[in-house]
Amino acid sequence: MAFEALAEAAERWCARTPFQLIAAEETERRMDFYAEPGVSFYVLCPEAACGDTFHVWSESEDCLPFLQLAQDYISSCGKKTLHEILEKVFKSFRPLLGLPDVDDDAFEEYNADVEEEEPEADHQQMGVSQQ
Repeated sequence: MAFEALAEAAERWCARTPFQLIAAEETERRMDFYAEPGVSFYVLCPEAACGDTFHVWSESEDCLPFLQLAQDYISSCGKKTLHEILEKVFKSFRPLLGLPDVDDDAFEEYNADVEEEEPEADHQQMGVSQQ
């Protein structure tokens, strides 16, 4: 994919996350991202024809350990898209950003839905039928 198209995809991703695309260097095929409180990383994008994979790294010693999930994902089998990689990075950085874990969100939403789906009228119908 052309670097310009990758940068546009990164901008769309940033629009719905706390991250900002602070630099996009086409010659190095590098995009730098930043979010408060000091969470930063960069992505090196492969040339379309060379078959390399994306590379994710951070120059921050505080951020680097959190990128392991995304790095493992990139090195696993199969071709990955920039969007998929950015989503893994976002999931990895959720604790640093002060956001709940994605799995916790799903559990809370599920419980909220269950509580709303059980009105008192349903409990009466479960026992003795009313005529």
